[in-house]
Amino acid sequence: MLNWQEIDTVLLDMDGTLLDLHYDNQLWNHIVPQAYADHQQISLPQAKQIMAQKYQDVADSMHWYCYDFWTQALELDIYQLQHQVADKINWRQDAQLFLKQLIKANKARHILTNAHPEGVRLKNEYTGLVAFFDSCISTHEYGQPKEEQQLWHQVQQRIGFDPARTLFIDDNELILDAAKTFGIKHLIAIDLPDSQLGQKTFHRHQAISHFSEIMPK
Repeated sequence: MLNWQEIDTVLLDMDGTLLDLHYDNQLWNHIVPQAYADHQQISLPQAKQIMAQKYQDVADSMHWYCYDFWTQALELDIYQLQHQVADKINWRQDAQLFLKQLIKANKARHILTNAHPEGVRLKNEYTGLVAFFDSCISTHEYGQPKEEQQLWHQVQQRIGFDPARTLFIDDNELILDAAKTFGIKHLIAIDLPDSQLGQKTFHRHQAISHFSEIMPK
């Protein structure tokens, strides 16, 4: 599936790629709607319907990923709510082994995530994932998500990767599309980002369920 001789740099998404997306789905689909229902004094089904529309309104934008935006928009303290299900923050199966193999193979490794820096901090506190990487980049530093081409130019200037010799792994097809447009040659989708849900379908990118499928020798 991959010729590792053609790859120098590996860029990895965090949520759903390195870490089990179950935590994020629990936070945003259950904890936040329940808190919103309590705050607005409405039923949970009503709250979930309103939240679904609010999420849709800002999908694929920087607001979607921003704790500050949601704290203000919902009048809820997202910084505190994230702790309620923190026990569900876990590595995806064989992600750590994959990273150890990348280190042995002397590949440059960088996290590239749309997650809010506070979310990154909490997840690192529970997993220690940042220690496996040369850098950890939250797109909030640039005010542009991975869906935007300008972000890719800024990240390239920062870490100096060659798109033709770079592998990017993510669980979002639109983001993989953006990486392809920028010129990233090697692209892999994660089709099992949440261990508690079924496989996702990808139409334009090669997908794997586990890193064992692409493990460097």
